[in-house]
Amino acid sequence: MKKIAVFIVLSFLMSMLWSCKKEIMGYEGKEGVYFSIRHNGSSTILESIWPYQPSSTVEFVRINKAEVDFPLKVMITGPVKDFDRTFQLEVNPDSTTAILGQHYEAVQRDWTVPAGAVSVNVIVKLKRTPDLEFKDVTLGLRLIPTKDFALSFPEWDAIPSYNAGVVVPEFDASMHMLRINDIMVQPVVWSGSIQPGNRESGLLGVFSKEKMNFLEEVAGVKYQDFSSTATMPSARMNQVYKDGERVLIERYNAKNPVLEKDGRLMWMGSVPWTSYIGIPYVAGP
Repeated sequence: MKKIAVFIVLSFLMSMLWSCKKEIMGYEGKEGVYFSIRHNGSSTILESIWPYQPSSTVEFVRINKAEVDFPLKVMITGPVKDFDRTFQLEVNPDSTTAILGQHYEAVQRDWTVPAGAVSVNVIVKLKRTPDLEFKDVTLGLRLIPTKDFALSFPEWDAIPSYNAGVVVPEFDASMHMLRINDIMVQPVVWSGSIQPGNRESGLLGVFSKEKMNFLEEVAGVKYQDFSSTATMPSARMNQVYKDGERVLIERYNAKNPVLEKDGRLMWMGSVPWTSYIGIPYVAGP
């Protein structure tokens, strides 16, 4: 009997806790929409604790496509309904430098949250253009309230416990800005450096777009392969270096050398010449 009594008491307490939990989770507020965009740049941390962000970076050099349908998650607040509801999206000219028809296609205005859903991805078509190799452009987007949805968080305050990355303390979650570029910067994993006198050293020497394009062609690698040691371990880096060096020497001996943008010979660790940045190669007689 004593065990049964204890079981009954525990069952009662559990039911009370569950009841309280349900009451705490109840939502009291307007039915609305907001951009639910999280990122922190780390694949080792759970997405559920990534901080919310007011902007996203779109790097065509990593996407490596002429066009991309870029998704942005929009979530609802309030109860889930058993019928479709709509909200609207438009370009915010105050935060946009991108050119319609050049950097992006016209943004669809009307979007539907299907019955039973709590979120939907809006899609923006972006284009890769030559000018993006030298500059960023921005595309600002904003949600528009409708009869179905208001704007949930025009004054978003960061959640204190979400500290797994860069936290923006306050922003308007009805807006989101895309920073778009095709700029190739030195990746995280790159074995090369500059020594005094602007002399190249290391396995791969100084990073350049020309050198990366060369390695993509002769060594079968991609720019994004150099983003971590998981995709570019030291053994693979050594093989890339050897493949590149071999072709550089072959081209030099065939009197068809590979040059950098400043006219100097492209350099890697054991080629039989020295490379100084800014000093062009002069072919012999």
